Amino acid sequence: MSGNNVAGEVVDGEQAHAGGTDVRTYEVRTYGCQMNVHDSERLAGLLEGAGYVRFPEGAEEGDADVVVFNTCAVRENADNRLYGNLGRLAPMKTKRPGMQIAVGGCLAQKDRDTITRRAPWVDVVFGTHNIGKLPVLLERARVQEEAQVEIAESLEAFPSTLPTRRESAYAAWVSVSVGCNNTCTFCIVPALRGKEKDRRTGDILAEVEALVAEGVSEITLLGQNVNAYGSDIGDREAFSKLLRACGKIEGLERVRFTSPHPRDFTDDVIAAMAETPNVMPQLHMPLQSGSDTVLRAMRRSYRQERFLSIIGKVRAAIPDAAITTDIIVGFPGETEEDFQQTLHTVREARFAQAFTFQYSKRPGTPAAEMDGQIPKDVVQERYMRLVALQEEISWEENKKQVGRVLEVMAAEGEGRKDGATHRLSGRAPDNRLVHFTKPDEEVRPGDVVTVEITYAAPHHLLAEGAARAVRRTRAGDAWERRNAAPAPAPGVLLGLPTIGAPAPQPAPAGGCSAC
Repeated sequence: MSGNNVAGEVVDGEQAHAGGTDVRTYEVRTYGCQMNVHDSERLAGLLEGAGYVRFPEGAEEGDADVVVFNTCAVRENADNRLYGNLGRLAPMKTKRPGMQIAVGGCLAQKDRDTITRRAPWVDVVFGTHNIGKLPVLLERARVQEEAQVEIAESLEAFPSTLPTRRESAYAAWVSVSVGCNNTCTFCIVPALRGKEKDRRTGDILAEVEALVAEGVSEITLLGQNVNAYGSDIGDREAFSKLLRACGKIEGLERVRFTSPHPRDFTDDVIAAMAETPNVMPQLHMPLQSGSDTVLRAMRRSYRQERFLSIIGKVRAAIPDAAITTDIIVGFPGETEEDFQQTLHTVREARFAQAFTFQYSKRPGTPAAEMDGQIPKDVVQERYMRLVALQEEISWEENKKQVGRVLEVMAAEGEGRKDGATHRLSGRAPDNRLVHFTKPDEEVRPGDVVTVEITYAAPHHLLAEGAARAVRRTRAGDAWERRNAAPAPAPGVLLGLPTIGAPAPQPAPAGGCSAC
């Protein structure tokens, strides 16, 4: 865990529960985009700083003393999913009066009082702007024996100042900004996350340097519109400068970022990617639609020609770049001709992977009130055609990797069948998933293995021969140190952390990382 220890911190005159001999366990359940994943790391850090210990993974549901839901409001079924999960916990909470349930994130910011009305057994509701208050709100609910609902309307403190329990010993998220200034008609997130607010460059670089000192070798710069970084100070080249500055940090082997917006993606960023050796040849560039008519209705400020121009420039500067995207099918008013334009753009762009979504109507967004809502069966049929086309392209693009020799950063948890197949798994520089034959020598998560690709599937690569080389790294040392930590005292439940690079998350259409 990095960051300041907040055990015993007094907020609003109240003492956060520090556990004592009666140690309480916690579980955080995360839905949504990368921003939520990173926020959950902070929630875990806050709880551990306040004396809680992590509930073991795979243990029986409902046995944790505190269950925190970090919610997403992007998809139409987000509400049903949350209340269904809360409903399953209600009888468990009745049997265990000391159990507490907290709901935070975008859905909490949107629904606030509705949550405790529909699920009165919830103890705490907090929003996207005040996640740092969670330990105090839990203690206040325990002492006062009533639900605590606290939703801040603006950011109280930049979240990166909070303690963090990172899921990986060698890879870390680093926020460069929060909020979003876009007004996409399908997206409710800017209303919940607020206007874009940038961090100081010095603070970002200081955090990266501190992480590298701990053994981290890969960082992902994170923002809801990451390449708009610098808008606060009017510097259009601030993001490219940040990438180049990261390139000068000794020990930092891999730099990634997500998610950019085509409107703000400038040539200086492409140059920085191409000229900075530790910036990886990977780009996630949300398309949403290939139709200019639909893009206009979505209030996206680029058109098909501009999007394909960006892809062309990236490929010219970085020939081996793997480009991924987000696409929404069935936006209100989308015709078959519009959909054909999306298929055309997909064929031209040749994405390594696409996160495809059926349009989800969200109350409170302009698109929800638009005429021309598309029937479900039509949306489903178009969606299946798009998925089939992208599967074909993904497989063709992956086959081009056969015969290449790649440096793969080993991970833990990336390959579900690794035990049975005697393989290990990790990520190539372009973030493709690679399964490789287990070398004779020890390979730790964070170590780098040089392999030759022998087979390609649509969603992974395979290296069946012997490894060319194994490089032990500081990141592998960090993983070893974490896993060699003394076991907790008897009776204290502490699950082992999940180790591995932050896996590419399906960015929710119209959500935090889909703009």
